[in-house]
Amino acid sequence: MEGMKSNAFLETERVGTLMRKYSIPCIISLVVAALYNIVDQIFIANADYLGSYGNAANTVVFPLTVVALAVAVMIGDGCCAFVSISLGAGRNEDAHRSIGSAILLCLGSSAVLTAVYLLCMDMLLTLFGGRVNEQTFACAREYFFWISLGIPFYMFGQAMNPIIRSDGSPKFAMCATVAGALTNVVLDPIFIFGWFGLPAMGVAGAAIATVVGQIVAMGLGIYFNHKKNHEVSMSFKGFRLNGRIIGEIYKVGVPSIVMQAIGSAMNIGMNKILMSFTAVAVNVFGVYFKLQSFIFMPIFGLNNGMVPIIAYNFGARKKDRM
Repeated sequence: MEGMKSNAFLETERVGTLMRKYSIPCIISLVVAALYNIVDQIFIANADYLGSYGNAANTVVFPLTVVALAVAVMIGDGCCAFVSISLGAGRNEDAHRSIGSAILLCLGSSAVLTAVYLLCMDMLLTLFGGRVNEQTFACAREYFFWISLGIPFYMFGQAMNPIIRSDGSPKFAMCATVAGALTNVVLDPIFIFGWFGLPAMGVAGAAIATVVGQIVAMGLGIYFNHKKNHEVSMSFKGFRLNGRIIGEIYKVGVPSIVMQAIGSAMNIGMNKILMSFTAVAVNVFGVYFKLQSFIFMPIFGLNNGMVPIIAYNFGARKKDRM
């Protein structure tokens, strides 16, 4: 198969058509992904017994989830670019091997991050502004515990999303994200308010609903990579770390994690300033910070949708199309 090009339409189809095919599903995926945390905040806000403390706790934990997202995006974006370059150059085996390396990197990173979050929970929540008052800290601790347990599922799903796009299936990547988000939306009120005879679980229920949604998205990603009708399917023989490929993944991935980290750093700083006032102040900033992210999602979607197109044509040496 080496030397035979997969996804050859990326070097023949009109660029405008390709941009619509890749960027529109990517924009939808990013907007829907942003809903995960916002949906939690909406339902928590409507639980009278949680008050503003639940939403303040959600705001405190949010930048910690962004850290996990940044690492996953670093691995996924880097792998996406390398897979596309390899397919464009006809190096299909390299594309296949890179997925195995990316998955191992993601699993190892998520295990380390989960352990750090669980072992250093109180210290991290304090650092991120969770000590504004006892009620907020208690809610943040409860919410963060369950979110931490879901970090491996979250990171795996987020890393697989750009990898699926690199194999010419942006719509499937979108469907996986949307399915996870819809699961979260359906389960949030059931778990938070205790519908259908279940006990009201409050912020823990919101976190559990989020984790279940992430498991659904991850499961669809695994399903896609076991299908036989596409080029870079996941199999155990590709599950080994390759230093050269990891270096190529990091070349593209490191700038992604830097950009994500900037947002988290700003959020930490603002939380530290606002915690000297009240939980309401932290809560208001959290609502604004999440809502303004929707303004940037179309731009990020255009950028992410463009990566497989440029990378493939770079590998195919089609500089005019780049």
